[in-house]
Amino acid sequence: MGYADITKRDSNPIKRWIHRRRYSDAVDVLVGANLRDRPRILDFGSGDGELIRLISAVASVDALVYEPSASLMDEARQRLAGSQSVQFSSSLASIASATFDYVFCLEVFEHPPPKETLEAIASIDRMLKPEGIAVIGVPHELYLPVLFKGLFRMCRRYGSFDARIGNVCAATFGRPPSARPVAEITPGLPFHFHHLGFDYRSLERLLRAPF
Repeated sequence: MGYADITKRDSNPIKRWIHRRRYSDAVDVLVGANLRDRPRILDFGSGDGELIRLISAVASVDALVYEPSASLMDEARQRLAGSQSVQFSSSLASIASATFDYVFCLEVFEHPPPKETLEAIASIDRMLKPEGIAVIGVPHELYLPVLFKGLFRMCRRYGSFDARIGNVCAATFGRPPSARPVAEITPGLPFHFHHLGFDYRSLERLLRAPF
């Protein structure tokens, strides 16, 4: 099962719409920018490369796809095969500071634990040009939205961490469970696979200092 099968091709029409909407909102940032020069773009945590595919269809850009997961990187390479303006990397260590005009980071920050979250924010801050724009999108896992999501998840996988009544109710009242399961998406890279427990308010506080 590929990344698209659990996002924009999911069997649930509402979930499909949500994922297509996050892509279109990101593309609209560039469409509304009246680009004069060819901007350099980083897709931070690209998944299968769908965002860069959509951006390349409406704007002339030089793009870097950053994806540390080997399986997702394979999907991105296949989706963007033949594009001469796209490069691929599973590491950002060699990327110079102040390189990118835009950094897109969609559906990423709900996954890394605290240490990796701080490292990701520092990397984006370092690589973005002083006048550059960071576009960061995360899911809403609090209050009424998480109640509806929780009911949906219970129908699919009742008893999982994100489909337990207690966890869903806690997040619905703005107190998401802090003890989230951690696994590795790739060797050495810890990862929260469940969205439940992510608190966008904490991320906002962390982002205020550099941005």
